[in-house]
Amino acid sequence: MKIGAFTLLFGEKPIAETLDYLCSLGVAAVEFGTGAYVRAATFPVEELLSSDAKVRWLKDAIATRNLEISALSCHGNPLHPNQRIAKSHHADFVNTCKLARRLGVKQVNTLSGCPGSDPGAELPSWIVSSLFPEDFSKAWEWQWKEWVIPYWREAAQIANDNGVRVGIEMAPNCVVFNVSTLLRLRRAVGENIGANLDPSHLFWQGMDIGAVIRALGDAIFHFHAKDSAVNPYVAAVDGVLDPKPLTDEFNRSWIFRTVGYGHDELAWNNIISALRTVGYDSVLSIEHEDSLMEGDEGLRKAISFLQRSLIQAPPGRAYWAEESRRNLAEE
Repeated sequence: MKIGAFTLLFGEKPIAETLDYLCSLGVAAVEFGTGAYVRAATFPVEELLSSDAKVRWLKDAIATRNLEISALSCHGNPLHPNQRIAKSHHADFVNTCKLARRLGVKQVNTLSGCPGSDPGAELPSWIVSSLFPEDFSKAWEWQWKEWVIPYWREAAQIANDNGVRVGIEMAPNCVVFNVSTLLRLRRAVGENIGANLDPSHLFWQGMDIGAVIRALGDAIFHFHAKDSAVNPYVAAVDGVLDPKPLTDEFNRSWIFRTVGYGHDELAWNNIISALRTVGYDSVLSIEHEDSLMEGDEGLRKAISFLQRSLIQAPPGRAYWAEESRRNLAEE
């Protein structure tokens, strides 16, 4: 596995300066934000789509530093009931798939999105309970039948036409937020839809990441190295569903953390081992959203932590399979 970084944390710094800095830290891969909620100000999507010279420049900038692009990401809500937002985020997704093809990148990451509860809705409606089924269960099935599956069938075909696969990040306020909803979407629209697995959204929901990895298997396309921590004093009285601002750390039931600050080294060693056992041998892309640390501090700590975990985590299925073949041959 390789350590990568999602470059959004560098804000408006020039691309070349960002790449040089990441190389100095030992990072081997980069993930660029290309649209919707994660458009990087300095990443020239339009120029790259229209200029062969600009594409050559970026490819050279990556290759001469011995880096790779792990993914292009355009996290948005193409299912938004506000059609202006939905069309804008869909256009970003289409352009990201086209750009991935031009750059030779095989991975696009995004969110599933979330529609409204009915045809007249103006805002998204995230439904997570079957209480009062005439209202909420009915609306949930309507969302999937009328919006989620039709849209993602079209989106999966767009991705396929551009030779890319799509990693959906399971996240709150989206229709795909856990293993069951991801696999439901994958069964409905095809196997070029999989997971951009970000444990931070799953930890606070009470999921066991090792069990998640085993359930998803080869549907894991990409991995975000990000942690989260539950505040036991708040969760004990309010639970973990919490709409308070992410910057209200003292009063929230959970917050995003740099890897190792929500769960310890053993937990992350086990996550990396579990990834290896299902055959994932790609990039651990660090995404910094820890509101208690500056970006550079969080990045450096995450890199150091993951370097130790990659050394200490035992090898996975591919290693054991090779060892078994070698032992049989020797016998």
